[in-house]
Amino acid sequence: MAQRNVLLTLFEGLQSLDVTGPLEVFAGAESHTPGSYRIRTASVDGAPVRASSGLVLVPDGSLADAGDPHTLLVPGGEGSRDPDPRLVEWLRVHGPRASRLVSVCTGAIPLARAGLLDGRRVTTHWAYCEALARDHPAVRVDPDPIFVRDGRVATSAGVTAGIDLALALVEEDLGRETALTIARHLVVFLRRPGNQAQFSAQLAVQTARREPLRDVQQWITEHPDGDLGVEALAARAALSPRHFARAFHAETGMTPGRYVDRVRLEHARRLLEDTTDGIERVARASGYGTPEAMRRAFVRALATSPAEYRRRFRPAPVG
Repeated sequence: MAQRNVLLTLFEGLQSLDVTGPLEVFAGAESHTPGSYRIRTASVDGAPVRASSGLVLVPDGSLADAGDPHTLLVPGGEGSRDPDPRLVEWLRVHGPRASRLVSVCTGAIPLARAGLLDGRRVTTHWAYCEALARDHPAVRVDPDPIFVRDGRVATSAGVTAGIDLALALVEEDLGRETALTIARHLVVFLRRPGNQAQFSAQLAVQTARREPLRDVQQWITEHPDGDLGVEALAARAALSPRHFARAFHAETGMTPGRYVDRVRLEHARRLLEDTTDGIERVARASGYGTPEAMRRAFVRALATSPAEYRRRFRPAPVG
């Protein structure tokens, strides 16, 4: 088995978890399977860097002496949003030579500045997707997944999504059992695939300004199996159905029906992942009424059935 060199770039103002999360995954893999990875950290000039949290990280050396790694990882953080030109230039020269280019959170920005993401489908922290797409029109930015693979380029959303991506890379390199063992040691589930959403239905929309509409949002979340038709929700907000629908969309950026769909899908996914409830019971509890109605919703939104979703994404028992 060939040893893979993993290089993590360090710079002032990085997000420390973007580095330490993936580093612990690769280090765990090396401990489990000795000789699988050689892990190094490097800053532009080899000097220590201070993370946005104040933590000081001491690199193994400078980028100039780092060579060309198999896996090159760029973390995010404040320092990545206006990256050091020296880092960008180093990436421009050495990035094409790496077998795998990886970014965590806004680490996609230095890669984009270096021209390494042109024509690629990528993601980043949801709060910076719009800016990344605007500043780099040649890059295809997908704001929804927690990580995206496009050929040799792998990009992830914010902070903990870097752990999910690193586990996926270890699974690719060394197999599922090794990745699962590392996940257990880190007390995380090997269950978040790249196509899982970065944030919940509640976070994906704005919170309504008016209290009656906020109350309705909360009611939908707490009662996915209730009567969530526009007329019933409008009555709860003491508004006419037409006025309610317009106000809800104006204040949240989403129609009531679309919001209900997202809440029900999210509730069903959580039950499939975290419980052993039967498909019929999950369908009723999530407001679908019948397993067939839930199946259609899953196929439409996720291109998979509820049963297949559970088989793929529910973690194996730990112990």
